[in-house]
Amino acid sequence: MIKSFIAMTIFAVSAGLAGCSTWDKLDQSEKGAVIGAGVGGAAGAVVSDGNALGTAAGAAVGGVVGHQVGKNREED
Repeated sequence: MIKSFIAMTIFAVSAGLAGCSTWDKLDQSEKGAVIGAGVGGAAGAVVSDGNALGTAAGAAVGGVVGHQVGKNREED
């Protein structure tokens, strides 16, 4: 129960901070990083059964992957 609460709190704080920036002013790589971090954090929480370390690791990996995908889209 506590692990799920911690994971959801981390996700909510991350989503709130991402919402503070103006989405229209972000380039493709930044948008990809935000989306990737959100999806990665959620996936990390599910895979690690709510472990905060798994959630953070998923968000970090998802952010890096999303950034690279967005950067590749800018080049095309």
